[in-house]
Amino acid sequence: MSVTIPIFPLNAVVMPGQVLPLRIFEERYVAMLAHLRQETDPAQRLFGTVAIRDGHEVGAPAQAWFRIGCLLQLTDVERNADGSYDVEAVGRSRLRLDRLDHTGPFPEGDVELLEDPVPEQAAQLAPRALATFEEYRQALSAVNGEEVLVGALPRDPAMLAWSISAATMLTLPERQALLEEPDVALRLALAIDLMRREIQAMTTLPSLPATQIGRTAWSPN
Repeated sequence: MSVTIPIFPLNAVVMPGQVLPLRIFEERYVAMLAHLRQETDPAQRLFGTVAIRDGHEVGAPAQAWFRIGCLLQLTDVERNADGSYDVEAVGRSRLRLDRLDHTGPFPEGDVELLEDPVPEQAAQLAPRALATFEEYRQALSAVNGEEVLVGALPRDPAMLAWSISAATMLTLPERQALLEEPDVALRLALAIDLMRREIQAMTTLPSLPATQIGRTAWSPN
């Protein structure tokens, strides 16, 4: 299904199910926020994000963003005294950005909302993915010196794949590869391989600096 929605490129990869906090202060994104808040149905306060390939300015250089991104729903807005906004959004589904238009008050894009087929093999891989994530969590907890990434994970294979993808300590290209994988079983298999590599690195180099990855929130809603 093709739709035109506001687009907010970021220097990060956002996964479906992930809770994303944002500080909005640029004029164009304040305008985007005002546009979204005019929608009376909260479920339709939708915008998209794609990860920036290079640099920090949207659209510079040309074609500097990835085409596969995430559809987001605006869920909370709080205005600050300085005129900026603290907002929260939740990832809903994958999207493909076909065109990005900067001529309006805020960036808008023509996007295709993408399906995520769940083959039978995905359910077979889910227990292995859960076990590998627990091994990964314990290794990361040892590096941090405290328990991190605690809490139950979803058992649904598609939601499990997104939850693991959002929580693990990966590079932007690795996270983008997980987001771009259209097959849930292959996404779980890739997540398992990436976690095993990270477990080996943390076990081999226990002095690696702790990260803030445990602060990433996730929501199945």
